[in-house]
Amino acid sequence: MSDTERSDDRETTGVDRDPTAVVESVFDVVADAAPEIRRALPGRRVESGADNPSGETVMAADVYADDLLADRIASVEGVGEFASEERESPADVGDGLAVAIDPLDGSSNLRSNNAMGTVVGVYDAPLPASGRDLVGAGYVLYGPITTMIVATEDGVREEVVETDSDAETTGVTRTVVEKSIELPDDPTVYGFGGRVPDWPPAFESYAREIESELKLRYGGAMVGDVNQVLTYGGVFAYPALEDAPNGKLRLQFEANPIAYIIEQAGGAASDGVQDILDVPPEKVHQRVPLHVGSTSLIDRLEDALA
Repeated sequence: MSDTERSDDRETTGVDRDPTAVVESVFDVVADAAPEIRRALPGRRVESGADNPSGETVMAADVYADDLLADRIASVEGVGEFASEERESPADVGDGLAVAIDPLDGSSNLRSNNAMGTVVGVYDAPLPASGRDLVGAGYVLYGPITTMIVATEDGVREEVVETDSDAETTGVTRTVVEKSIELPDDPTVYGFGGRVPDWPPAFESYAREIESELKLRYGGAMVGDVNQVLTYGGVFAYPALEDAPNGKLRLQFEANPIAYIIEQAGGAASDGVQDILDVPPEKVHQRVPLHVGSTSLIDRLEDALA
């Protein structure tokens, strides 16, 4: 994809590259890093001894993935700002778009050897930014197969990421397996986070209706649970809790990118009142309730919580 000049948003980002080209370059380096992150997991299933800015215990694998991605993404021409769930504040790395990542979503699953992933949002605005400023988002899922979802204004695609090596070269092969993903018309699965006793009564009532209609799919890593919804249709939620009214997931690193992906695939995303992408950004590590999935199910949720 060739670079092109543009003048419509330089006042916002100062970027001289076509934002679409920058997004693709970001996902090039994320895909290249994915096999390295995966290979590093077996020896990094222990706590690092540090907490992240949200006060959560950081695994050694979190640190490794964060350092690797920070170095790679900062080198992309057209990226001006880098922020991570593991870092206190964004870093100025050049001139251009802002990239926010959750380096290893679901790293608590390392000990039990369950799914986890990497979440990426690319914003055409300084962080913290509105979800409406996203120009691309995606995630890598480290499941039985390493796959990568990439969403842009052109739609959502799925790629399989594999290490390609022979006697002379070693590299990464990306194979597009779904060119245009859309949520199925008939939803099948659901997954809700948080302890049931901590759910607000209105959400619990909604959950009881949903569990009588759909199949439970919840694995403890948002990436894996959202991928079930993207594949089969349904709803994923990490709602507001009685002891955490702002929810658990971070707006910049998790909620906005996932909302963007689901909406580009024909679904909906809500904090319970409004579209996630319309939530005003207040700080980099801001938390927000997240509900994403088939539009009819999100409409019912907002009615239930109203």
